[in-house]
Amino acid sequence: MSESVMTAVTVVLYESQDPINIGAVVRAMKNMGAVDLRLIRPCPYDLNRIEQIAHDTRDVVARIRHFDTIDDALADCRYVVAYSGRRRAAKWARHTPRTAAVDLLAHAQHGRVAIMFGREDHGLPNDALDRAHAVATIPTTEHFSLNVAQACLLALYECHLLAGDATKKLAGPKHAKGAPTMAEFELTFRDAEKALDALSYFKTRSPELIMRAMRALLFRAEPDARELLLVRTASIEVLRTVERESRLAVERALANRDVARQAAERFDPPPADAQHEAGTEP
Repeated sequence: MSESVMTAVTVVLYESQDPINIGAVVRAMKNMGAVDLRLIRPCPYDLNRIEQIAHDTRDVVARIRHFDTIDDALADCRYVVAYSGRRRAAKWARHTPRTAAVDLLAHAQHGRVAIMFGREDHGLPNDALDRAHAVATIPTTEHFSLNVAQACLLALYECHLLAGDATKKLAGPKHAKGAPTMAEFELTFRDAEKALDALSYFKTRSPELIMRAMRALLFRAEPDARELLLVRTASIEVLRTVERESRLAVERALANRDVARQAAERFDPPPADAQHEAGTEP
């Protein structure tokens, strides 16, 4: 059976503090055709209570999964939009819910995509935003931001509206490799950071800012899996080369030290007491 567009859209809630909001998000997902909810370190909640808040959503509730880390929750996703209630100073690509929906559904042709929401009190931390391809904000008046469930409903509604309906079928990927998953991106960023560190690139630069810029660059470039692998293997080769040269430098230093010691022993006369013991003292 073919998968619908909206079932390719995952909702990720980061450290939810209120079970009522979890239930309201489940309700919004059911209304808009999304079925995959992932919770990162949520507050304690009762599944029966969730079903009471969101009637007739047992299929969505049964699929809820818990994760300890952001990376684990996003590992199989190929495009991620993080929702933030305020504009940040960092240079993430920005969207409204409507423009975010365009990119989300375009990437849904290649696999799973995600929209991510933060805590009710502080939203998403920077390390969560760093793992998003883009950040979306909902235009409102200068008042308190919308709560998590309201924001989720708006985000899903725009996706649902753009899709035409929740039964529109997914097209196959444009190329065999498809878009890379977040797990593949994270491996690339990890190895790139190791390579830059080995080159002492961070000696006078902030690793956090440099890696954030690299994330933004690669997310904006939208490489396919093969192209991203090329970046990763290049980083690995740089790291191996630096490590190999470091080992050779140590080996050369040790060899030079041995040569110098042997030369000193050859040309320097032994101490007088050593000559006397050998019977060579004149």
